[in-house]
Amino acid sequence: MTERAAVKAALKTQAVETPSWAYGNSGTRFKVFAQQGVPRDPREKLDDAAKVHEFTGVAPTVALHIPWDRVDDYAALARYAEDLGLRLGAINSNTFQDDDYRLGSVCHPDAAVRRKAVDHLLECVGIMDATGSKDLKLWFADGTNYPGQDDVRARQDRLAEALAEVYERLGDDQRMLLEYKLFEPAFYTTDVPDWGTAYAHCLKLGPKAQVVVDTGHHAPGTNIEFIVATLLREGRLGGFDFNSRFYADDDLMVGAADPFQLFRIMYEVVRGDGLSGDVAFMLDQCHNVESKIPAIIRSVMNVQEATAKALSVDRDALAEAQRAGDVLGANAVLMDAFNTDVRPLLREVREEMGLDPDPMAAYARSGWAEKIVAERIGGEQAGWGA
Repeated sequence: MTERAAVKAALKTQAVETPSWAYGNSGTRFKVFAQQGVPRDPREKLDDAAKVHEFTGVAPTVALHIPWDRVDDYAALARYAEDLGLRLGAINSNTFQDDDYRLGSVCHPDAAVRRKAVDHLLECVGIMDATGSKDLKLWFADGTNYPGQDDVRARQDRLAEALAEVYERLGDDQRMLLEYKLFEPAFYTTDVPDWGTAYAHCLKLGPKAQVVVDTGHHAPGTNIEFIVATLLREGRLGGFDFNSRFYADDDLMVGAADPFQLFRIMYEVVRGDGLSGDVAFMLDQCHNVESKIPAIIRSVMNVQEATAKALSVDRDALAEAQRAGDVLGANAVLMDAFNTDVRPLLREVREEMGLDPDPMAAYARSGWAEKIVAERIGGEQAGWGA
């Protein structure tokens, strides 16, 4: 197989998971902006996700968020997804939108609140059993606002105890993916603030516990690709939540703020054989002012472009320059790949997959946007409210 053919083969097998919540209404802390045609229930979210997969060919799974996507029959929802050519992906828990969680969930000082939070996480594992989902994704808003508010070390003990109980409930083919975030919503301490904290808990739990890297959850200037390389080296990179940010918050389209960073991350994924392993490539985005489905299609395309560039790095030339201590030469190899226009290559890949070479234009011509605006009248639109 030629180098170009190998790159194309890898791109054809890449899969990017889209999040159900990205199809619903969202916004800032101050306002959620409703859009016409937004789904009103999980099935309509899957209908939209099927369109993303139809035009990109590489978005076959959809992550659910509980309770936002709660239904009476999860097995039936899984069958509905299958009928659309999709599968249900990661199950995301929610321990941050209940009044009881004002001082935390699994780290709360009150044992009754901790019990409620853990029971919800166990409920999510039960949903995984029904849907056939492999991954339980955990993000905790737990933290403190003031020095002395709570015992920082005790909160880590509570976190470890909760994670251990949920870990024991996992099936043999299921994983726990632990996410971290530098800050927000807590102002003083966050109970899982960085990859080291997440990694330490996962290491203690066992091999079914792995770390999720949300690309928007770091301090400015953080070398995210170093984190990715290290977690891959340790066999603990469970997946990504792809998005980007300019300042303090996240959830913009992946690659929007720094496409070079996304390329560097994807190069470490390629270098660490992450494309061929169990790393989950998920989007975690909220489209507040832009149209939902086109924004998700664009995000998938951005991941594809960064991956194509990463796969195009001349790794032999790079290794030779590195061995020779050729600083500028090694940097030039990476920059040559980053500066390569891979869009013609991706158009070829899509055509060979039987797809339109331009997913954005194909979606615009499909009439789906007009159809859902005309048909989704009445009822309550999906969204997280504000």
